[in-house]
Amino acid sequence: MEPKTVDLSGRRALVTGAASGIGLAVADCLARSGADVLMVDLPGERLEEQAAAVPGASAHSADLSVRSDVHRIATEASEVDVLVNNAGLQHVSPIESFDEARWDLILAVMLTAPFVLTKRLIGGMYERRWGRIINISSVHGLVASSHKSAYVCAKHGLVGLTKTVALEASAHGEANISVNALCPSYVRTPLVEKQIADQAALHGIPESEVVEKVLLDRNAVKRLIEPAEVAGMAAFLCRDDMWSVTGRALTMDAGWLSH
Repeated sequence: MEPKTVDLSGRRALVTGAASGIGLAVADCLARSGADVLMVDLPGERLEEQAAAVPGASAHSADLSVRSDVHRIATEASEVDVLVNNAGLQHVSPIESFDEARWDLILAVMLTAPFVLTKRLIGGMYERRWGRIINISSVHGLVASSHKSAYVCAKHGLVGLTKTVALEASAHGEANISVNALCPSYVRTPLVEKQIADQAALHGIPESEVVEKVLLDRNAVKRLIEPAEVAGMAAFLCRDDMWSVTGRALTMDAGWLSH
């Protein structure tokens, strides 16, 4: 889906986890579609460099596990037409040894922050009678895998939040507002690459075999999804004529759930 099919001129977008992976691809795609993009990620050179490379984008540093940072970002953003809740992290461990601090961190970044940003920004969408909220969930928002309790719970919760907010937004039926979750299987991102060593240790196989034998085991099509492909779907949902697609958990799972 080419960005040119979506005209976001005059729109303002906020993308979290925007310094790499899916977030960076989405920010770039929305910017090339004409949007003014606020790229949110942890402070550092990577965020500044990536924001400088995306036309029409600005860098906004925040730790989304800190509630005050989330509120600050919402205040800085002010009027937002497109909210993309993408920031995430992973921790692979059996439940009996799963670190509780990691649990708290993952839930804060991947579920509480999207809730707060949505809470703070959706009112402006109602007032302007146009808005898109796109939550980057996962196939793990619909099914589970072992050793990922916090990630799976956060992604399932994000799908639930999506459906709830979509129903509430429907009360503003004459406004062009939609709320959806994208649920891809494994995407070629730094987050996935960091899992390879952990998965190799858990399954007792070489790292070279993890992608095919573990990550893509349930995919019907044995390919990693590219970040730009997820970004294309996010941009497509921003079209004016996509208002009727709302409250959906849209899979991009390479046939995972067809089995």
